[in-house]
Amino acid sequence: MTDLVIRALDASDAHLFDTLPDPLGAREGHRLTHHRPDWKRIALRDGAVVARGAWWGGPDDTEPVTLNWFDVAEGEEAAGAELLSTAPWQVELELNPPGTWREDPALRAATEARFAAARTAGYDLLVERFLYRWTPECGLPERPGRLDFRPEPDDAVFFDALRRIHSVTLDAHALMDIEKGGLGQAAQSELDFFHWCPSPREWWQLAYTPEGELAGIHIPAHNPSGPCVGFIGVLPEHRGHGYAFDLLAECTHFLVERGAESVSAATDRGNHPMAANFAKAGYPIVRERINFHPVAAGR
Repeated sequence: MTDLVIRALDASDAHLFDTLPDPLGAREGHRLTHHRPDWKRIALRDGAVVARGAWWGGPDDTEPVTLNWFDVAEGEEAAGAELLSTAPWQVELELNPPGTWREDPALRAATEARFAAARTAGYDLLVERFLYRWTPECGLPERPGRLDFRPEPDDAVFFDALRRIHSVTLDAHALMDIEKGGLGQAAQSELDFFHWCPSPREWWQLAYTPEGELAGIHIPAHNPSGPCVGFIGVLPEHRGHGYAFDLLAECTHFLVERGAESVSAATDRGNHPMAANFAKAGYPIVRERINFHPVAAGR
């Protein structure tokens, strides 16, 4: 087998990225995503692209925050692993296969080839997630009207609520933050994401019961690709009443009232209560997301 050449791209040769087949439909999945040419890398063998990666971040980010497009040609898992391990950015890897990838033999083989490359490069599986996309044809979920929603300008109030919410959580990213730095780190990671989103800070809302007790929070947001459900969380002492649906319904209405023609969202596959609320609210699953994080020495 001939030697592998791995290199970055720029605006002059960015077209090379598109010469590899796209069995998982990544191009369609990223139709609203802007990838910078200089954050793309390819692996070539005999002049042909056999692996590719597109790292992504917001318009103001100086470095990528994730790698969300990664492909390897058939039989080129080792090339894909080298592409990943030699990259200057060691960030979380997202694979976004169609929801049918487990049942379709060709999709399963293509997805598992990418898994193998990632593991060889020192990445471990973190979580599998459902990706949702609400559109007007889904119908607006009815607002139950049980909670009072209010803005709150003080980040400290949200920080305290997030600590309490994450004290009992099924979210894999929050659990990873808790393991690394406790509840404070998990809460701060959420706040950092909310502030990173280009949507107004004034959109963040607290939800109160009729008795005036804080029940939860919801964060309607825009990420760089469009409107999204930024966060839904119910305080532990108020769980069991179905309030997560109330929060999701309010978040959806809030975004639509401000012009959203679609709303994206995600939840972990293992978070069965939240997945049930998305189904109840009319959010269809459009793809899955498998998150890997780099754990090799020194990363």
